[in-house]
Amino acid sequence: MAKIDVLFRELIARKGSDLHLEQGQYPKLRVHGSLVAIDGAAILTEEYLREILSEIASPEMWRRYEAAGDLDFAYALGVDARFRANFYRHFFGLGAVFRLIPSEIVSLEALDMPKVLKEFGDLRSGLVLITGPTGSGKSTTLAAVIDYINRNYTKKIITIEEPVEFVHKNQKGIVTHREVGLDTASFASGLKSGIKSDADIILVGEMRDKETILLALTAAQMGILVFGTLHTNSAAKTIDRIIDVFSVDQKNQVRTILVNTLQGIVSQQLLKSADGARRWVAYEIMLRTPAMAAIITEGETAKLISEIQLNRAKGMILMDDCLAELVRSGKVKKEDAFMKALDKAAFATKAA
Repeated sequence: MAKIDVLFRELIARKGSDLHLEQGQYPKLRVHGSLVAIDGAAILTEEYLREILSEIASPEMWRRYEAAGDLDFAYALGVDARFRANFYRHFFGLGAVFRLIPSEIVSLEALDMPKVLKEFGDLRSGLVLITGPTGSGKSTTLAAVIDYINRNYTKKIITIEEPVEFVHKNQKGIVTHREVGLDTASFASGLKSGIKSDADIILVGEMRDKETILLALTAAQMGILVFGTLHTNSAAKTIDRIIDVFSVDQKNQVRTILVNTLQGIVSQQLLKSADGARRWVAYEIMLRTPAMAAIITEGETAKLISEIQLNRAKGMILMDDCLAELVRSGKVKKEDAFMKALDKAAFATKAA
């Protein structure tokens, strides 16, 4: 057993989501969104951090960390749990954060996500984007959608992640996991290979650069169902983010591809429950409509707000409307929802 496993077991026992280790600080857990120190733990020294971190990284990984100051990989605590690990350097020395990956994939129903997300799993082709800040549950939502497809369809699914988080066993479909840095050099190279490998579905863990975004759009245009993530907090900002990555002479082409391929966007955030016992997800959902095509073509993404409002009956919802519903139902505190609201002035009225 690795020495760090004691800290991981404390995280699991406290039902936390993340373990934070920084030189010069006490080890801390994130529990239901709040950081709490581990009782009785000592301040972390450079010597101790080097010992416990190098123990769970291969010699090659540790060399990469010492050379670059960053390292991402997955670590398994036997069969009990897996963790997404990020080693980094900061002003005062060494640091690491570990995100607990649930050992079982939670269904969309158990996550309390709307039924419309299953419709994404029923699609044959196109682009579906799950967006939100780090720690907003994007990977958990995507895992639930992929699990739904895997259980109901005979399709070949390829995931390209850094690192691989949720591990899917083959059900009706075939699921191939490829980890950036181990199985493929980059998200872009993994996508290039995936396009050529008779995939029905490709999950891109992060669409972080122009080449990856263009390849994802190309794959969707070729008839593959592509799921991807971005760090944006609304449908409008997601579309703007994709288009703004490209040069002026490419923007119209990208808008055309988006019009032909984009099936939907789900933006999500996590909020601490009113009683502090759990977290609730707030989401914005945009689905494909004829008006959406014109809005993207004309570059007037601000109009998506009214388009989402007009199609509430079809399963669309604005982030601020979802936040207001969580407040009215007593699930979250108004002040917490207010901090997450996109239009704070309008939200104050909605949540009244």
